[in-house]
Amino acid sequence: MSCLFSKDYLQDTVIRCLEIVGEATKRLSRELRLLHPGVPWRAMAGMRNVLIHAYDQVDLEEVWMAYQRFPEIRRHVDAILNQS
Repeated sequence: MSCLFSKDYLQDTVIRCLEIVGEATKRLSRELRLLHPGVPWRAMAGMRNVLIHAYDQVDLEEVWMAYQRFPEIRRHVDAILNQS
């Protein structure tokens, strides 16, 4: 974790990506989210809410854990897109 967040711009970049992913998640239809229960939709939206509204309480350990799940989430999203 220290490597990733050793530079402010890296920390800011990861946090911004999490904000964008969380916001996009909130814009998906309920039906789509229900069709894919293996994707942590609620956690992604919840992380976005903390990063946007409670930025003074952001836990970088949690940000790091969310960042580590990006490849897994990407696989889910790719699979969803390939079904369309």
